[in-house]
Amino acid sequence: MQRNHYKDNRPPMDIRDLKLFRHLADSLHFGRTSQACNITPSGLTRTIQRLETELNKQLFVRDNRCVALTPAGAIFRDYAEDVIQRWNELQKSFSTDSVLRGELSLYCSVTAIFSILPEILERFRKAYPEVHINLQTGDAAMALARLLKGEVDVTVAALPDKRPPQLEFIKIIETPLLFIAPARFPETVLFAGDGGIDWQKTPLILAERGLSRTRAERWLAEEKIQPTLYAQVAGNEAIITMVSLGCGVGIVPALVLEKSPLQDQVTILEAAPRLKPFSVGICTMGKNRVNPIVQAFWQTSMAGPGTRILKKIN
Repeated sequence: MQRNHYKDNRPPMDIRDLKLFRHLADSLHFGRTSQACNITPSGLTRTIQRLETELNKQLFVRDNRCVALTPAGAIFRDYAEDVIQRWNELQKSFSTDSVLRGELSLYCSVTAIFSILPEILERFRKAYPEVHINLQTGDAAMALARLLKGEVDVTVAALPDKRPPQLEFIKIIETPLLFIAPARFPETVLFAGDGGIDWQKTPLILAERGLSRTRAERWLAEEKIQPTLYAQVAGNEAIITMVSLGCGVGIVPALVLEKSPLQDQVTILEAAPRLKPFSVGICTMGKNRVNPIVQAFWQTSMAGPGTRILKKIN
């Protein structure tokens, strides 16, 4: 029987309640948080209700379709982050042995889990088995934003053209940006009179945010192209899916396409322009390196073949 650590016969607002609240504030999805935190949905609901009762404030607006933080919830999230950080520091100060213990929060896309992290995590887990890894997945375009907001310790992300101050980066791989078209619906790509692709009329599917969107918009502006935008979606996997269905032409990193189960359903447009490739790797903020757990993960990531550190200091 699966053990549930979250009981109701205990004082309200303990550190576990705060961690549950923090996860839900990030995921905004009761199902994902309950599964990730090993608690039933009803138990999670009771925890949030208990917090709201003690604070006499509503923390979330929730209905059958969405969950969102209230203004009070946003304030309480900052409080929870501060308390959890202080608790982790207290735990470290109480440790009397040389074994590294604690938690590392890591955010990445599903693609990164399969392509970049396996060897790093395997080495790290062997070296530091007492460290708990809080692995969160989502849209790769949100990785740096999560890091800059202090919501996670480390992310796997593409390095932006303008690096934020104090961002530290270990380059793991470089991957080109590819224009892809549906394999079963060749009529999706429209051609101009000179035989080249008519980028004005061919429907285009872009990421709604992130580095690939920025580079696509830069190319469109340089070429003075007013595209026919079919959709703006979150996540490269969603772009590949829509392209495979014949909705339009998309732009995705080669790294994502190589790991996609739909790679045989799309073709690479060799005649398309070459956009600047992504440098993908491990990111953290310089101030996080004082955390011995982050430093241990950093050193483990550096030990891989072909890695290169890129660091910017104010």
